[in-house]
Amino acid sequence: MATRVCSYSKINLGLAIGPVRPDGFHELATLYQTLGLHDVVTVTAKPTSQRCTPVDPMSQNRDMGRPAPGSRFEVRGSREDEKRADAGRPDLAQSKITLTTNHAQVPTDARNTAWKMVELALKRAGVAAEVAIHIEKNLPVQGGLGAGSANAAAALIGLEHELGIVLPEAERMELAAEVGSDVPLFLLGGAVMGMGRGECVEAMPDLPATWCVVAVPEVGVSTPQAFEDWDALCAANAAATVVDPTSQKRDVGYPDLTSPSQPDRLEELSHVYATVLGDGPADLGFIPETEQTPDTSGIVRGRSPERNQAGSGDEVPECADRHGEQNPEQCSTWNGLAENTLLALVRTGIENDFELVVFPQYPLLREIKRLLMGTPAGVSSDAFSEARPGDSSGTAYYAALSGSGSALFGLYRSEADARAAQQRVQASGCMAILTETLPRQEYWRRMFAE
Repeated sequence: MATRVCSYSKINLGLAIGPVRPDGFHELATLYQTLGLHDVVTVTAKPTSQRCTPVDPMSQNRDMGRPAPGSRFEVRGSREDEKRADAGRPDLAQSKITLTTNHAQVPTDARNTAWKMVELALKRAGVAAEVAIHIEKNLPVQGGLGAGSANAAAALIGLEHELGIVLPEAERMELAAEVGSDVPLFLLGGAVMGMGRGECVEAMPDLPATWCVVAVPEVGVSTPQAFEDWDALCAANAAATVVDPTSQKRDVGYPDLTSPSQPDRLEELSHVYATVLGDGPADLGFIPETEQTPDTSGIVRGRSPERNQAGSGDEVPECADRHGEQNPEQCSTWNGLAENTLLALVRTGIENDFELVVFPQYPLLREIKRLLMGTPAGVSSDAFSEARPGDSSGTAYYAALSGSGSALFGLYRSEADARAAQQRVQASGCMAILTETLPRQEYWRRMFAE
């Protein structure tokens, strides 16, 4: 019987770009968040030969892949291990993979990430099998939502379930990183910190489910070109600073694109994000439980200076569970936790560096972000908030480009606010989809489609 797996999407709550590495990739620090929007990947597999011992994936003590917050996975080379493991394996030439889809733009051969994942997983597991994959596309292709990467992770999960095998967690992560930089996050789900190319991942304490609107413009953004434009911007800013030390240009540049000291910026940023989401010290945004009072949330101490995209900084009632587990008796404070955590993230200066180079090339995307935020044309978010102190109705906590685009998203306090934003974006002629963020527990609970 075929296994149907929900292939969920992601947004980048923040994305910072660092210097170019010797291998040609850029260092990144990003905070991923999974969404309820999904494709469906159906896998059917029949072994033609097998040397490994079959197990029941549901019985493994890895809680269906749900790592505890703080679980860190750093991908390291293991080619020699692979060569040693190849000895005595069955003839993998007996394997056969077929792939079908309902979307004309999705490749149905070895170029497809799901195909690549299955091919590599069979080799690692030492199994020859006939595998059929069907991808039911609901998500936009190459829109910054990680759809192709999620398809690969879903194909692996479906393959394991079909064959009754489970690869070691470290091997799963190595496979995922080999297929694509965004693939490992989908083997964790929820809020995930990504470093390196994005493939070195750490499970973060979850945000509660939050209303989200995803805007999908009919614009194609080239990720390689966006990186090239970023490098050019950084070089220009660095040159301007040398010529004029009093230059007021925003400090986005790094003087030496290969300087080993520059990744410190990304490490510092990742530490700040982790502190806001985890049990960090009070001086970086958290209040120890012993110092909390009934009018504090345990997340934000008072009102610090902020880049206030979200509107007012008013306090909200404390939520009993700081790690996203909902208590039915306290559902009225559930949105309070989401609001305070998101406001805390906004106060860190969380943003997407790609906006600095993508928006000038595609002004339409900047306008869609404004519509998602709910601010009038020509008025900044800060000025709009100051003009309506205490009134944040109809506006977003936060809105940003996801990845290099072209998809954008906004996060909202209520379904009504989200629907209002959806209507604003749709009225501009752009597709807008209403959904929610998907915490880790729900991500895995809802993984297998009926």
